[in-house]
Amino acid sequence: MKAHELRALTREEVARKIDDLYQEWFNLRFRVATRQLTDTSRSRQVRRDIARAKTILRELERKVEG
Repeated sequence: MKAHELRALTREEVARKIDDLYQEWFNLRFRVATRQLTDTSRSRQVRRDIARAKTILRELERKVEG
């Protein structure tokens, strides 16, 4: 997910997106452990999406504070 797509969402939607990404990352890690995942790069992409979403969420929070 691109940063501009996340910035178009509300704080609650970004927080829900982060929860969804954590769930996806958990499922990917489980599939790697059971050797069912062939595209291991997806895990890295999801981790980066989580970081990106958390950064956008923090920006939105700071905008409200300041």
